[in-house]
Amino acid sequence: MKQDDNAAERYWRRNLQIIFSYLTIWFVVSFGCGIIFVDELNHFNLFGFKLGYWFANQGSILVFVVLTIAYAVRMNRLDSEFDVNE
Repeated sequence: MKQDDNAAERYWRRNLQIIFSYLTIWFVVSFGCGIIFVDELNHFNLFGFKLGYWFANQGSILVFVVLTIAYAVRMNRLDSEFDVNE
């Protein structure tokens, strides 16, 4: 039973590391690129829009969708690694 507890603890720790790393990426993109660095990014254009404006309105949403897919793929691998896959 002790070994199962240790495996569950390692699984949960790795899961939290993945979650916090993806949340950090999303925070940097949405808050950093959309608010803090908007003036610097507005010197560049993407699809005819200023880059800061694009990140604030579209980029953070797209990054969130990509991170959601990446999380699902990564968790499937982690589930397989710890033999808790469905």
